[in-house]
Amino acid sequence: MDFSLRSYRKELLDRDDIPFADIKQNMKELDIINANLGGHKITLRGLRALLQKIGDIMIRDGESILILEIGCGGGDNLRVIKSYCQKKMIKVKLHGVDINPNCIDFAKSRRENQGIEFTTSDYRLLSLACKPDIIFCSLFCHHFDDEEVVRIFKWMKNNSKLGFFINDLHRHPVAYYSIKWLTKIFSNSYLVKNDAPLSVLRGFKRNELERMLEQSCTTNAKTSWQWAFRWLTVAWNE
Repeated sequence: MDFSLRSYRKELLDRDDIPFADIKQNMKELDIINANLGGHKITLRGLRALLQKIGDIMIRDGESILILEIGCGGGDNLRVIKSYCQKKMIKVKLHGVDINPNCIDFAKSRRENQGIEFTTSDYRLLSLACKPDIIFCSLFCHHFDDEEVVRIFKWMKNNSKLGFFINDLHRHPVAYYSIKWLTKIFSNSYLVKNDAPLSVLRGFKRNELERMLEQSCTTNAKTSWQWAFRWLTVAWNE
């Protein structure tokens, strides 16, 4: 295996002919992986980092903070944010968009996602009545080539009031072989077994993310390594 360069081999989930039942199983297992390997905690760290940038002004005044996730899948990240904000008494409006209608159907079917708005759309074609305060994505950017990732950064920067953050994979041998064997033993989804290790090969090195941020003219950003083999990039608008 050569981990020096990103793989651009398409994941099965990127196809448009996967049966709904298989996507549903995939979404359930991804939720478990995120919960147990720290993915959800990283999402909350990104949220807190941007909330700290704005201080307590909006929260104290009782204004709702509009948070948009692009490539939301089954909505598990938004559900975790919803629970966190309820505990902290932060008023939020949550919106998830995904191009895959099966993912959105699954997200809408989950009782835990009540109160969250979901839309089937390419994020670039999304019509928003109000500019989101925060935009984020989790395990989304690695599905695209470098040029498209730069466009994603530009879009999130230009369409957010406060800033954006991404939670994505670190391309590393330990991450690849660990998830390959874990999914082989514990997963019941052929999508997860195929796509999880491939996702790592499509993941990033720090210098690649920093280069793409520079190409997108995103100057106020910080990328930090997170367990288990993730990157958290937080960018804020001045």
